[in-house]
Amino acid sequence: MPQLRKDPVVDRWVIIAPERADRPNALLRPLPERDGEACPFCPGNEGMTPPEVLIHQTNGPAWSVRVVPNRYPALRTEIQMSRSGNGLFDTMAGVGAHEVVIETNDHRKTLADLPAAQIESVLTAWQERMLDLSRDIRLKSLFAFKNHGGPAGATLFHAHSQLVALPFVPEGLGGELRGAKRHYDEKERCVYCDILAQELRDKERVVIENEGVVAISPYAARSPFETWVFPREHRSSFESATGQEIKSIADALRTMLRKIDVALDKPAFNLFLHTMPLREAANDWYHWHFELKPVLTLQAGFEWSSGCYINPTPPEEAAAFLRQTEV
Repeated sequence: MPQLRKDPVVDRWVIIAPERADRPNALLRPLPERDGEACPFCPGNEGMTPPEVLIHQTNGPAWSVRVVPNRYPALRTEIQMSRSGNGLFDTMAGVGAHEVVIETNDHRKTLADLPAAQIESVLTAWQERMLDLSRDIRLKSLFAFKNHGGPAGATLFHAHSQLVALPFVPEGLGGELRGAKRHYDEKERCVYCDILAQELRDKERVVIENEGVVAISPYAARSPFETWVFPREHRSSFESATGQEIKSIADALRTMLRKIDVALDKPAFNLFLHTMPLREAANDWYHWHFELKPVLTLQAGFEWSSGCYINPTPPEEAAAFLRQTEV
């Protein structure tokens, strides 16, 4: 039976509709890699990308992680800040940053295939670049994300993620921040800490928990097998995460991605970071975290017109299935 559920942070309604999972071809599958194309992210092809802005070396001459400006950037740092308007229409110059994090020198390995130490190196590169880009006071927010597989928006097979910095705080993040602050003003507690406390009591939607990390299938999951990964320790920004916290998150992400691969036959997925706007002081009301969304269904007319999501997989069932998946 369908059920409406409201996200406790942003008041977003989601429809949980198990019956829709029975539709033909209800779940998407990743597209195969195209052969015969030179990969700009492979060792030896460094000239195919702009010069790196960050590099992590292995013990030998090879690099393990490279960060380069996107060759086809959505935004550019060299653009001068300007703003104009014409009646109702507001225009801003496309200032910002768009970088690519090449996660491994091995063309065939996915993020799930990498050892936890390599995933830790990738997350550390995210953190280092965020700290560096935050020095540009024109930039107000930064989004780190990974598109894996064609259905998730990836255009290259080689494992990589992206960083995009904006000169404003977009509504998606702004709504989440307002919801978290509203909860704190009313109850003097972090809403995400409250969510974790309740989920750890109930256990029904917990997928992974260890000393430093909790991964849950959220109560109002927007799509099948959506998972949120939290550090147990309350921190408002990813930039302030300690080395031990990043190590714990890397371990948990590796386990989650391997479970997803085994349980769902290696689907495409999106992984993204939710953190405070740049240069904001630490606070008690927001809790940084990762969100992992396997791409198994598409948004269609109803979702686009209403802003309301339909999820055919109850999060309780998704969490139980992932918990039982051995990797």
